[in-house]
Amino acid sequence: METDLFCREIEAYLCRRNAGHLVRVVGPAFEMVVGWARQGIPPKVACRGIDRFFERDLAKDRTRRRPVRIEFCEADVLDAFDEWRRAVGVGTAGDAGAVPGSDGGSAGTEEGGEGSAAAQRPGRSLREHLDRVVTRLTDALTSGRLPAAFEHVVGRVLDDLAGRREAARTLRGGARQEFITQLQRLDDELMGQAREAADPAALATLRAEAEGELAAFRSRMPEDAYRRAVEAATTALLRERLKLPTLAYGQ
Repeated sequence: METDLFCREIEAYLCRRNAGHLVRVVGPAFEMVVGWARQGIPPKVACRGIDRFFERDLAKDRTRRRPVRIEFCEADVLDAFDEWRRAVGVGTAGDAGAVPGSDGGSAGTEEGGEGSAAAQRPGRSLREHLDRVVTRLTDALTSGRLPAAFEHVVGRVLDDLAGRREAARTLRGGARQEFITQLQRLDDELMGQAREAADPAALATLRAEAEGELAAFRSRMPEDAYRRAVEAATTALLRERLKLPTLAYGQ
């Protein structure tokens, strides 16, 4: 995407989040956003970071009405990008390409811009993580947006975690690590089932969107790494569309 178009898209999104207040991206702010484009940050990922700032700011002060400037969102945008690129297995646009050791597994973002790594930020305890996962799975199951063939899968996972979360809170040592490993496997299985239940045309649309997100990295990636990244990014977009949480927990 051309940098000017990228900047205008970010400016338009910022204005929408500011309830229509026009907050121009000019001067140093424009140069900052140009830098995001040059790093290869997909617009949707940048918007996810903007969402994070707004949500956190709103949680602190629900009466605030002062428009937010794009500079305030920089840390959250870079954080969202870092999570995205690790999930799909790429470096920055100026790097050699794929992140060594990435297999594209459990890539995903949650609704409102919270991704797999968002659920894994330092400071979020396993107890908090499980509470949040159960809440979001419940929301997804009752939303009516899940494919009918997939609802029973989510229901089974929800029952499993809801029944085990109290015991998981007191796990220590090897037992705790084994539970965390199980969460990773369960997340892989959940998203594998989500892909199987997805409409093929919708999945093809998400794959095309994933290829667009990865366009800045394509020339620097070996073919097999690129294909893994596309599939991981497709899974990430599907997770976002279905508003599914990431079950996997990082420390």
